[in-house]
Amino acid sequence: MTRRPDRPVPEGRSESAPPLFPPAKESDAPFAAAPVEFIGSFPNATVRLDPTRPEVVVLGRSNVGKSSLLNALFGRRLARVSTTPGRTGHLNVYRLPTLYLLDLPGYGFARLSHGERTRHAALVEGVITRRRSLRGVLWLLDIRHPPSDEDRRYAELLGASGVPVLAALTKSDKLPFGQRAARQHAIAAELALPAEQVQLTSSRSGEGIADLGASILAAVAATEES
Repeated sequence: MTRRPDRPVPEGRSESAPPLFPPAKESDAPFAAAPVEFIGSFPNATVRLDPTRPEVVVLGRSNVGKSSLLNALFGRRLARVSTTPGRTGHLNVYRLPTLYLLDLPGYGFARLSHGERTRHAALVEGVITRRRSLRGVLWLLDIRHPPSDEDRRYAELLGASGVPVLAALTKSDKLPFGQRAARQHAIAAELALPAEQVQLTSSRSGEGIADLGASILAAVAATEES
């Protein structure tokens, strides 16, 4: 891949990765019309991104359906995944016209070594607490399972950080319709999240995807105006 002289590539970028994902013209996904550029995959939580833009972090357990949800938001295959759950390892950065999307590695994978778990936790904590352009966290939680101890630890970290949080409950199609609202309220209560900050989503059925995209854009716009 030839580097463009007017746009330096941050250290750590994968030279073999497609640099640009063009708009998905035939999709009605929330971000289908937006060109998306993969900036790179970085081990450093404070990597400098140029130009500076608002940043939204995507956080979730391994196997929560993060890749599928991101692909549903963008209307094209975008998310970069490892063949082994929990082994993505680095911070994947995508540039949109008005913001950066920071995709954190999934947490909670049982087969990770202690050292890998420590590195993952340090990367997540560093991104959430040290990035000055961070404007929000999109936190993905599987609606079928109660919050784990690790989920609760991240809830405490997010609460202490003061960064706006939007929790997306993934795989809502896996539950009967009549059970979804009850699970939504139960998870919100367990993690001390306001009910309006918890949304039902399904990458398979499309439930909540449009609302989720609108919420992300609204959060970025609100922080820029304040």
